[in-house]
Amino acid sequence: MTESGLLNRELAAEFAKLGHTDKILITDAGLALPATTKVIDLALAPNMPTTITVLEEVLKHFSVEKILYSEETAKTSPSREKEFLSHFDDSVAVEKVTQNDLRGKLCSEVKFAIRTGDFTAYSNLVLVSAGGPRWFCEK
Repeated sequence: MTESGLLNRELAAEFAKLGHTDKILITDAGLALPATTKVIDLALAPNMPTTITVLEEVLKHFSVEKILYSEETAKTSPSREKEFLSHFDDSVAVEKVTQNDLRGKLCSEVKFAIRTGDFTAYSNLVLVSAGGPRWFCEK
């Protein structure tokens, strides 16, 4: 029985399959996802868990080189945008995309989505996998 790390067996299995530059999506409760996108649903009740709670746990086990989120996040939920950004330093690239691109192109490109119970509008964040600090580089 696993007693540390990601306890959700579906999440743990999907994270184990990821490689450098693969994308995942942490989504609010309302984002419509294509039928072809694998979804791991963690939503229990309104705002349980939030995208921030899930992000904080994911970052304990996952290196990120880039984040992408909707321009609508900045316009409609600027506090959430600040919360997202506060979890990353300057080494992580940031890209804002249109809501249509997030819903269409990006949702189709992610390896999987983690659906939360978050009711904060446009609280959706794409994470691009990094090589991480554990890799040895001679130069």
